[in-house]
Amino acid sequence: MSNLLTPDVCVVGGGSAGLVVAAGAAQLGLDVVLVERALMGGDCLNFGCVPSKALIAAARAAQAQRSGAAFGIAPVEPAVDFGKVMDHVAGVVAAIAPNDSVERFEKMGVRVLPEEARFTGRTELLAGGHRIRSKRIVLATGSRPALPQVPGLAEVPHFTNETIFANRTLPSHLLVLGGGPIGLEMAQAFRRLGSKVTVLEAATCLAKDDPELVAIVLARLRGEGIVLCENARVARFERTADGIVAVLDGSARIEGSHLLVATGRTPTIDGLDLDKAGIAHTRHGITADDSLRTSNRNVWAIGDCNGRYAFTHMAGYEASLFIRGALFRAPAKLDSGLVPWATYTDPELAQVGLNERDARARHGDGIKILRWKFTENDRAQTEHETDGLVKAITDGRGRVLGAGIAGPQAGELIQSWCLALSGRLKISALASFVPPYPTLGETAKRAAGSYFTETLFGSRSRGLVRFLARLPVW
Repeated sequence: MSNLLTPDVCVVGGGSAGLVVAAGAAQLGLDVVLVERALMGGDCLNFGCVPSKALIAAARAAQAQRSGAAFGIAPVEPAVDFGKVMDHVAGVVAAIAPNDSVERFEKMGVRVLPEEARFTGRTELLAGGHRIRSKRIVLATGSRPALPQVPGLAEVPHFTNETIFANRTLPSHLLVLGGGPIGLEMAQAFRRLGSKVTVLEAATCLAKDDPELVAIVLARLRGEGIVLCENARVARFERTADGIVAVLDGSARIEGSHLLVATGRTPTIDGLDLDKAGIAHTRHGITADDSLRTSNRNVWAIGDCNGRYAFTHMAGYEASLFIRGALFRAPAKLDSGLVPWATYTDPELAQVGLNERDARARHGDGIKILRWKFTENDRAQTEHETDGLVKAITDGRGRVLGAGIAGPQAGELIQSWCLALSGRLKISALASFVPPYPTLGETAKRAAGSYFTETLFGSRSRGLVRFLARLPVW
């Protein structure tokens, strides 16, 4: 006989979204059950953001040894011990893991079940030997790598983000299938660590980002020796004695020692028996409204599993919306205009709100494009990090519609623009704040200030100032 549990909140999935809900609900004094069939911390901790950024940091340290000439420091080719690099990556994951552990959440009062959950009714789940009945069920089951239907792929050894961080052999020639953020981040990291790298992208690299900003990133990647093959459709993969061959449409053959598949994500919703709970879903994920509620009013879908935004920060944001809306019963709806994202190549690429293409589609020619190059920033000059551009967009009244940055620390610098959008600020707010000097953060003020250049220094202003100058000093 199964054991019946009746928590106030049942959470399925122990990744970023589920852990925020479980911790928040437990700290509010509610009875919480968390069901996680695999690793606590989900994709972000174990296979995504944390290990990838740790690998990128190691690659940056290697690249720094090659890049000293501009500072009068003789460049050297780094001696990379790839096994120790991967020890570093594993050590970073291990250092963060206690924050997401079963022990920590049990101390909060959360009951953690290491089981697979499936619905048996609208408000009831089965997880191992437990029946769970709850009026509030939160699905936070995340996503997994999406594998394309390319002939031969299943027959050749290949990595995804779920397996590449367990690899301890530096590829001599890494083929990367997919020119999105994951593919390009890993391409640059492995190139800097000593691999030859070829990226195979069926369309254009970083297609969701502003092409003007993307061009800055791609120029650096090519300059570091990464071969970017855009509009390259793979007809099939073949296994060879020395590795793998990608055969392109047109019969061109590209040989490599290892293959990384980075062609996107797909929601993890298999095995949940969603139909038994009356929960609408498609291959793109669980259908949820802007309050994250599904077609079953007792069930919410947050994070990657709803197919909206596969970002850790959005998982946390959506979890906070559930707490605000479902637990406090306050107005809480997702605002897609506040969604930022960043690609951690070097230079980094970040975006929030509308880019130029989308802004023109929505607002026509009434928008204003503001640009400020990193060559005009003194801190960037001191560090020889001048490849970059801040590009902001406003409407005709000066309301910030969006911003994109390609440049050093773009993921950090985009945050002032995130605040502007969140606070519904006009460009004058960013033009008038006082940043410390010299900092990269001055780029936001300078870009914003350029909105007023024509008005402030135009013929009318000059005429007014000349007139005022004739008056007595007051």
